[in-house]
Amino acid sequence: MFTKVFQRALKFRLKKSYPTNIYDLNRCSAIAVRRPYSDEVKKAQTSSVAAPGPTIFDKIISKEIKADIIYEDEYCLAFNDIAPQAPVHFLVIPKRRIPRLQDCESDDKELLGHLMVVARSLGSERAPSGWRLIVNNGRHGAQSVYHLHLHVLGGRQMGWPPG
Repeated sequence: MFTKVFQRALKFRLKKSYPTNIYDLNRCSAIAVRRPYSDEVKKAQTSSVAAPGPTIFDKIISKEIKADIIYEDEYCLAFNDIAPQAPVHFLVIPKRRIPRLQDCESDDKELLGHLMVVARSLGSERAPSGWRLIVNNGRHGAQSVYHLHLHVLGGRQMGWPPG
């Protein structure tokens, strides 16, 4: 009986939109919950360079694809992540495509600073108890879309080390 209740609770927790700690009562330890990567992440992991043509973020900027936009100005756009990993999870992206952080030029200092200031402002507003800022860079950095983007996650205690 207890096992069925635990299995039902486990299934419910796995359906949540962000990872949670799930405990194996038989071993008294946490179970690492690994979510399968999206097709876009899998495709990006086989390549270490940006694919030609517009990215999904380019299409969001041009309004070809709808997004839950929470901030926009002439330099950047912020919107809620479609697969949130925490109660608060949004992205801040520059309107000008820079494939990876390592592809930035010295002239991009002001734009990069602006992205950070927008992330700080929205992060403080949406997750006042604290938040994490993440920039994935390249294949081993788990970058899924080759258009620079900052993830802001909050609304729960973050573990360390990440990944």
